[in-house]
Amino acid sequence: MKQIFLNIPDNKFKIFLEFIQTLDYVEVGKSIEELEDLEDVRLYDEAKKEDDGERILLSDYLKKRKAKNG
Repeated sequence: MKQIFLNIPDNKFKIFLEFIQTLDYVEVGKSIEELEDLEDVRLYDEAKKEDDGERILLSDYLKKRKAKNG
C-alpha cells in the first residue's frame, strides 16, 4: 500500500474527506468526526491566543445591541 500526503485548504477539507470516503480503495486514518474535533480544538486554541481577557455581562451587551439597532 502506498501513502500520500496532501495539502488541502481548510475550506475544502471536509468536502474532500466526504468524497474520498466514497471511494472503495481509499482508507482514511481518522473519521470525519475525529478530524472535526481536532479542528474545534485548533480553533479554540487560536481564539484563546486572541483573548484579551475583557468580559461584559450579557445584559450590558443586549442593552448596547438594542441601542445600536434602535
